[in-house]
Amino acid sequence: MTGATPHARGDIGRRVVARREALGLTREEVAERAGSAPSYIQYVEERGATPGVAFMARLANALECTVQDLTGYTAELPDDVGRAGRDARLVELDEPESRRLLGTHGVGRIVFTTEEGPAAFPVNYQIEHGEIVFMTAPGAAVVRTTGTEIAFEADHVDEAFSQGWSVLVVGQVRRVTEAFATRRLQNAMSTGPWAGEGRDVVMALAPRRVTGRRIVVEGAPGVESHSDGPA
Repeated sequence: MTGATPHARGDIGRRVVARREALGLTREEVAERAGSAPSYIQYVEERGATPGVAFMARLANALECTVQDLTGYTAELPDDVGRAGRDARLVELDEPESRRLLGTHGVGRIVFTTEEGPAAFPVNYQIEHGEIVFMTAPGAAVVRTTGTEIAFEADHVDEAFSQGWSVLVVGQVRRVTEAFATRRLQNAMSTGPWAGEGRDVVMALAPRRVTGRRIVVEGAPGVESHSDGPA
């Protein structure tokens, strides 16, 4: 079935439909490529599902595009996005919820001080036994921070509805040097570094402090009641 899906909901679903049809693929063919079931591809297309980062990487590969293409980071946004939402409120997240949100994402930023001053670099990461694991190049500045405290931040922003969340982690970072542990963590990463090859140094950040905040706009799609949170 390659016809348009008139009731497709959500930006990701519409982009999946458009890309699949541009390639002339059926849902069954996409499912086989992505190691999924056709019914789940249909669910993503029609019901506005937001798959995890590991499946999104497989789906993008199946559709011969990038995760950014499917999530819309490469699309132009309309004018006036980024304005404050009406009746917005800031909610402090507890540590369990902050850690849960970290587990739903795969891209964040490491923040630390270099000889030239503060620096922030994007990394794709994975949570392993409570630690934030990412890979970098042998000569990267973050490697020289081994044994010190750095910060890590991940967020999700919905510019169309002026809402989102942010989680900040502070803790000591270390370079994983044991050969067995290095191979295990490299294999555990759901996808290789987006920046390309040559980034085979495994770093692990052990959280000492985990905090989070969420901006909630009442009435926006996907918003649940947070009446017990601070205004």
